[in-house]
Amino acid sequence: MNKLLLALIASCCTLASAQTPPATAAPLRLRATIEKIEGNSMTVKERSGEVITLVLADNLNVSEVFPIALAAIQPGSFIGTAAMPRADGTLDALEVLVLPEAARGNGEGHRPYDLQPGSTMTNATVADLVAAPTGRKLTLRYKDGEKTVNVSDTTPVVSFRPGDRSLLVVGGKVIVTAELRSGVPTATRVLAGRDGFAPPL
Repeated sequence: MNKLLLALIASCCTLASAQTPPATAAPLRLRATIEKIEGNSMTVKERSGEVITLVLADNLNVSEVFPIALAAIQPGSFIGTAAMPRADGTLDALEVLVLPEAARGNGEGHRPYDLQPGSTMTNATVADLVAAPTGRKLTLRYKDGEKTVNVSDTTPVVSFRPGDRSLLVVGGKVIVTAELRSGVPTATRVLAGRDGFAPPL
């Protein structure tokens, strides 16, 4: 049994032992490449190299991640950005996701993130931005604080929109939210690009 499946089982057992009704598994995020699509299942190779086969949930949510221009980030935009902290407390963006208006407020705040070791995620409103020699400097405000984020001209900037299962193709790079359902590893959400675009999140 591979580590990814064990992690799903462990999350389910942890919640069950805490007697949190209902005892459902905490979701696991997988950054992976699709190896095979067969019927209602998908086999992926996670970035760690582990391979896992997932059932596709009947209510699977598929979103298309697509690139947009840096200029799309405007004062008032609600964004999520994975970033690496500098010694001075500011952040260097690894990517920026400009969220649709319907997603405003989702996940608001600042927290550790798993894109890279030591990385963070900030979901916040752009309170101010100024041009920098190689990009933009953003002031992000959220309920409990504020962060300054440096976004270079080469930082991937993306958004997302509703997609469908046609985006799930062999060789495609995806981000999968998975959980155990009746003991079976199940994909509940997939973020995917089109025509070989790899979501940078």
